[in-house]
Amino acid sequence: MATLHASVLAPVSRSGARLTPLRLAAFSSLTLPIYAAQGPLAVYLPAIYAEHYGLSLATIGLIFLLERVWGAVADPLIGVLGDYGSSRLGRRRTWILAGAIVYAAAASTLFFPPAGFGAPLLAVALFLFYLGWSMIQIPYLAWSGEISRDYDERTRIATYGTVAGSIALLLVLILPTIIDQLRPDDAALKLASFGLVVIGGLVVTLPLTLAAVEDNGRPPVATARMPFARAVRLILGETLLLRVILSDFAVTTGQLIRSALIVFFVSAYMGRPEWASGLFLFQFVFGIAAGPIWLRISTRLGKHRTAMVGELVQVAINLGLLLVTPARFPLLLALTLAQGLAQGSGNLMLRSMVADVADKHRLETGADRTTLFFSVFSLTSKAGMAAAIGIALPLVAWLGFTPGAPNSAAALHGLLLVFALGPALAHLISAASLYRFPLDQAEHARIRRALAD
Repeated sequence: MATLHASVLAPVSRSGARLTPLRLAAFSSLTLPIYAAQGPLAVYLPAIYAEHYGLSLATIGLIFLLERVWGAVADPLIGVLGDYGSSRLGRRRTWILAGAIVYAAAASTLFFPPAGFGAPLLAVALFLFYLGWSMIQIPYLAWSGEISRDYDERTRIATYGTVAGSIALLLVLILPTIIDQLRPDDAALKLASFGLVVIGGLVVTLPLTLAAVEDNGRPPVATARMPFARAVRLILGETLLLRVILSDFAVTTGQLIRSALIVFFVSAYMGRPEWASGLFLFQFVFGIAAGPIWLRISTRLGKHRTAMVGELVQVAINLGLLLVTPARFPLLLALTLAQGLAQGSGNLMLRSMVADVADKHRLETGADRTTLFFSVFSLTSKAGMAAAIGIALPLVAWLGFTPGAPNSAAALHGLLLVFALGPALAHLISAASLYRFPLDQAEHARIRRALAD
């Protein structure tokens, strides 16, 4: 068995060769414990903390927004530090291992709340949790962009990661669905099930990812140390990077507004609380199936056009929610199916596009800023998550909606408007950000030839 493990997962160099499905699956497995936390944080934890731990929606939203202020400094700093230096273990592996320790420790508090759990402890645990998340995700994303320099192979790598992440989300959605049937009011059991998936998944997948591909101890090109202020100026001067991260921020915000409100929408507006977990699960089943479909579309249309098509489809789907009433549950099911098929398009294309922009920057400047660019990408993704919760929850509260209590018709209508129009506007912004994006497959091929000379 040890011989088999060594032969199959011994690190492979970054030669540009196509990775085998098994090796790519092993490398992508680390997205499981990362994405497994995303669903509960956006969908279940705010509702559980509000209904069972006495925290107000406004307080929860404020804590998430404040965490992003902290992340606005921490994420780019990790990106700057990750682009230089060396380690015998590997510069990507070193950061990921350190981040895993912080991530697991904070997750134990979030998913297994101790006695006296309240806003201060939530704030500390959430800040440390996202710090560990960044220490894992930013080097991992940069590493994934370095495995191959090929335009389409990068999309394939991103697709594996997206599908693995969707499987993780599917798993953490199956658990509360089962718990709702067996012990519907056991919030502590739901939190514990999430925690076991996140922490247990990290223990299993971390060694698989670290062993899957080579991690060179030094950057591929010499990269000088960069002060933080200069890093900010560099980012602001990279127009293509700004367009990609704006698109990613918008798509993440749209998806997470929907995720943050779906439990409230299905339970309170539709009057179908027994479907709250199952409907979200239904969406992600189709999301997993859609990943390879969008990969095939991207080889025909290119990454940015594929992302635009997917985002515009999601605009139409979310506007269609305005037609949903409690008596039109089949329409909600149909729109949820369509949402699942469309939701992965932007995420996987944008992630792959960051590495292409980093190649362009390396050709123009001679410096490898892959980690820095992915740190900003990671920051905007998490900022989109925090913005969704920090805006959507206080907004529906301001419109009169109260979780777990009788609500007026006006309050429920306000919930519908935020649930439908918020994501629609966000996905429209995401598509507009990529209009006439110049870095297509032909331009990237020219850049790769120039870098090879």
